[in-house]
Amino acid sequence: MRLNYILSDLGIGLKRNLSMTIAVVVTIWVSLSLFGSALLAREQVDLMKGNWYDKIQISVFLCTKDSGGRGCSGAEVTTEQKNRIKQVIESSPDTAPEGVFGETKKEAFDQFRKLYKDSPIVSTVTEDQMQESFRVKLKDPQRYQNLVSAVAGLPGVDTVQDLRQYLDPLFKALNGLQVGALVAAGLLLVAALMQISNTIRLAAYARRREIGIMRLVGASNFYIQLPFLLEAVLAALIGAVLACGTLWVGVYFVVMQRAQETFRVWQWVGASETFQATLIMVVVGLILAVVPTFLTTRKYLKV
Repeated sequence: MRLNYILSDLGIGLKRNLSMTIAVVVTIWVSLSLFGSALLAREQVDLMKGNWYDKIQISVFLCTKDSGGRGCSGAEVTTEQKNRIKQVIESSPDTAPEGVFGETKKEAFDQFRKLYKDSPIVSTVTEDQMQESFRVKLKDPQRYQNLVSAVAGLPGVDTVQDLRQYLDPLFKALNGLQVGALVAAGLLLVAALMQISNTIRLAAYARRREIGIMRLVGASNFYIQLPFLLEAVLAALIGAVLACGTLWVGVYFVVMQRAQETFRVWQWVGASETFQATLIMVVVGLILAVVPTFLTTRKYLKV
């Protein structure tokens, strides 16, 4: 009997506030979709950082007779200078164990020809023009500046290059987009929260006499609040399901079908990250429904 009443009251509430309920569903749909996208964007940035930062090496290019670096004197790097440079690199606390690799002119030239095998520039470059170098892998790629400072001024060193100087602007831009998406999603979630509160407030105000009678006959607070709670939870769940479906469709067509095929060098978010994001979205949707419902209906529970 009580269940029939609750379900009947729920149906009446949905009919009375159909337009508001649809607006709540759409708002939650859009806000949770953007929120889930922001969560995946954060995961994607972390994956890209982990994928690239682990492979980052510092390249220490040695002098040739044509080099103009401050450690060069218009002559080829000497064996004594190379040994000194290698000693400084290996003694650095930031250098990974067995993380120093030398590259000769021949190896550099072979790599150059491999990279530009279809370019006419290959015929204009000789092996003698290549630079010897040391490739250094770090224990912590975040701490690259100490080693760069220690090596850059040594005699025989032409230039020191670190891939971070090219990756950091990219990751800063991605982090900026991520923050922007989170802020926009947060504003939409606040809008959804306010819309749910207004919907429940209007529904409770329209039935304030019924609520007063139920309180007088001894109905519990939870029993009175339950129809309103179910109404809000139903709207939130529908919006969350639509948002989760939108996120899965976006990941499948944008990431799995296009991005992974086009940019194979990157590691991309997949089913595991998307599933975690959808779980968070559903939980947030339920919180958006439950919290404002309890807070809004409390004032109408006093006789």
